[in-house]
Amino acid sequence: MPDLQTQIPKILIANRGEIAVRVLRTCRELGIGSVAVFSEADRGSLHVRLADESVCIGPAPAAESYLDGEKIIRVARDLGAPAVHPGYGFLSENAAFAQAVSEAGLAFIGPPPQAIRAMGDKARARSLMEKAGVPVVPGYQGADDPDSLAQAAGRIGYPVLVKAAAGGGGKGMRVVGSPQDIPEALAAARREAQNAFGDPRLILEKFIAAARHVEIQVLADHHGRCAHLNERECSVQRRYQKIIEEAPSPLLDADLRAEMGAAAVAAARAAGYTNAGTVEFIVDPETRAYYFLEMNTRLQVEHPITELTTGIDLVAAQIHIAAGASLDSLLPAHPEPRGHAIECRLYAEDPAVGFLPDSGTVLRFIPPQGPGVRVDAGIRSGDPVSTHYDPLLAKIIVHAADRPAAIRRMQAALRDTVLLGLRSNLDFLQDVLDHPAFLEGRADTSFIDRQFGRWKPDGQLPTAVMLAAALAGETQRTTPGRSNVEPYTPWTQLPGFRLGQPSEDG
Repeated sequence: MPDLQTQIPKILIANRGEIAVRVLRTCRELGIGSVAVFSEADRGSLHVRLADESVCIGPAPAAESYLDGEKIIRVARDLGAPAVHPGYGFLSENAAFAQAVSEAGLAFIGPPPQAIRAMGDKARARSLMEKAGVPVVPGYQGADDPDSLAQAAGRIGYPVLVKAAAGGGGKGMRVVGSPQDIPEALAAARREAQNAFGDPRLILEKFIAAARHVEIQVLADHHGRCAHLNERECSVQRRYQKIIEEAPSPLLDADLRAEMGAAAVAAARAAGYTNAGTVEFIVDPETRAYYFLEMNTRLQVEHPITELTTGIDLVAAQIHIAAGASLDSLLPAHPEPRGHAIECRLYAEDPAVGFLPDSGTVLRFIPPQGPGVRVDAGIRSGDPVSTHYDPLLAKIIVHAADRPAAIRRMQAALRDTVLLGLRSNLDFLQDVLDHPAFLEGRADTSFIDRQFGRWKPDGQLPTAVMLAAALAGETQRTTPGRSNVEPYTPWTQLPGFRLGQPSEDG
């Protein structure tokens, strides 16, 4: 095992919010120094207060701060941080930034640039997976003109899914149910892809209704070994974005888990992958056929549930791998899932009005506590929440002996959570967990749209909330009212990192 304090005595965390706090905590446990970067809007944020050193890198807009790769690299070199951890989002999947970090003589705690490029382009990734023998959804990634796409949609069979070739996060994506709808869907998806990623290219995939979204966590070292750490089920989604995840999946048995795990390892090997990554699949619950969806070349938001069911600190593993450690020294030979874990994402948003994001000041945040409860938060009481960034506030994670016990523990944890000053999805999460389809392990990717399309809160405040309101006293929101625009989500709104000229991945 490499001597981390000698090889990586200090890490710059090129991120903010709960993921920056998460990485900071592992750095502290490993005896590694930490550097936080922050925008002017985040000057008093939790990750800034926890870091050993911190540097303001620009104003609130992410393009002038968290996406300024040149400035981030300069800070790392000036403060003697030989490694950069990108977290998720922002520059984490930007091949040009990873390349620039390496060329500056620093370690990028993530995969090599060529793997990011290969898996970041959905058309290229599909072709690569086909060659590697990994099942892919029937689809098309050929000529990009409207006529060719329309003809391909007819061959695939409706409904089809139009997707941005360089996209993610649900941007540039449309479900098309009939030939007459394809021209408008192509035009709309292309506009959105251009605006979000600077790349208008589109691909097509067969839309599998009532699909299950199952992903496999992989780790790969620099010595040729690659392994998977079982699966996470991520089917509970709104607007193609996950809100509840669990491990293991209630759909998979041991045989399917092993088969999908082997496919994920094959995918990672085909991409020349190292460090932590996630291979995402969709699964037809009727036939149990599975298909490659994409590979996220970074740490996932939902990584804690894998940590709790395997006992492996994924952030620590990332750092050890970057320092040259082998998986033999980090993993048991065959990590089997132990117990059951569930994660709920707490967002500043209003599910009753299309999940419209909110902004303002956190008057009171009281996270749940107790056996088997973990909270990864980027906020404390009194913190401002800006429209400049993703509205994720915290992740509430539980672990128990089995799935029913984990559900009960999560239901109790959500009831014990207090968030005042902002509209949030807290009540919505509780209703989702109470739904029979979720309780029975039947929730699919259309579950939220189908069952909660007209959801409204019941209007009753629990005792804990009323008590916290009383404690809040005279505190007032510094940013009254609700934002009327979608918050700036930097990893889906900008085409990519720039270092004096356009990057290869556009």
